[in-house]
Amino acid sequence: MTYAIQELVIRDVAPVDVEEITGLVAAAMWDGPVARWLHPDAEVRRRDSPRYFEIFVEHAVRYGEVYATSDYDTGRVSGVALWFPLTAEIPPPLDYEQRMKEVTGPAYDRNCELDAAIEARHPTDPHHYLAFLAVHPENQGRGIGSALLDRHHARLDEAGIPAYLEANDPRNRDLYLRHGYRIRSVIELPGGPPLWSMWRMPMN
Repeated sequence: MTYAIQELVIRDVAPVDVEEITGLVAAAMWDGPVARWLHPDAEVRRRDSPRYFEIFVEHAVRYGEVYATSDYDTGRVSGVALWFPLTAEIPPPLDYEQRMKEVTGPAYDRNCELDAAIEARHPTDPHHYLAFLAVHPENQGRGIGSALLDRHHARLDEAGIPAYLEANDPRNRDLYLRHGYRIRSVIELPGGPPLWSMWRMPMN
């Protein structure tokens, strides 16, 4: 199914091109505040980001819901949202610990700190979890992120299901605030940037 929004098309991605989606997420997030905290070396960060994000994209393909935006003119995927319906138990990513050790190398301990900090604040009530909302740098500022949020929020509102996420910079935090999220807490990373734990109740 597709949803036309201005010059964009939002679609459920099936079948999912894991490599394409991974590439987009890496392009959008490899130089973000949390990524820089995990890997201060820009060259290492750029090199290893696709393998890091591939773990989560593959997991979303198996157990989550993947939406993407496509340009009418080029057909290229320009934005993607990876959701996990945590209304039932979902297993962890396949071989997560071993794959993280291989991908993060000397930053593995810091990655464990990140995982522990996020897990400690994650709500236990049934909800949908937005793991990643990524827009290609060339396409940012066009409302793609908002369109992707609206697409899934409409479903959540109809079903009466709340949503949860962690915002990783003030700009993203403010975007989510405009879409009905409220800050639950601030997650402090040791010597790193803050993350905002955010919750959205369904709207009637």
